[in-house]
Amino acid sequence: MLSASKALYHIKFAVSWVSLTLAMSHLRVPVARLAQEWRSTMPTFIVTMNFTDQGIRTIKDGPKRAQAAREMAKKLGVEIKEVYLTSGEADLLAIVDTNNPDAVAKLALTLGSQGNVRTRTCRAWAQADYMKLLSELP
Repeated sequence: MLSASKALYHIKFAVSWVSLTLAMSHLRVPVARLAQEWRSTMPTFIVTMNFTDQGIRTIKDGPKRAQAAREMAKKLGVEIKEVYLTSGEADLLAIVDTNNPDAVAKLALTLGSQGNVRTRTCRAWAQADYMKLLSELP
């Protein structure tokens, strides 16, 4: 049998847990909405890359270069979401996010200066952001 002080402790703990759970349930919607709004304001960029002669000659070093690029991006505040090997006009396509568009330019310049790829960068808007832009047209 529990002593009175231990029973009181367990009751206080249970009440605190219920209070915290209720408080968190009220926060779920606003936090989710804030996360969605933050995501929609985080600029996304598409970086296309073509191998240079040097880059294709040393293609087997690609995994090491990819890891170094991810580390450089992280230092610059750029998140590389995905990288694709592509057919057609570009050899590689990367989807990147950042709060600082200048960081994408720095990343592209750094990658290009290493001599393995030539880069092209463009800003991309998610469909929700695109629809928002359309709704705000005069």
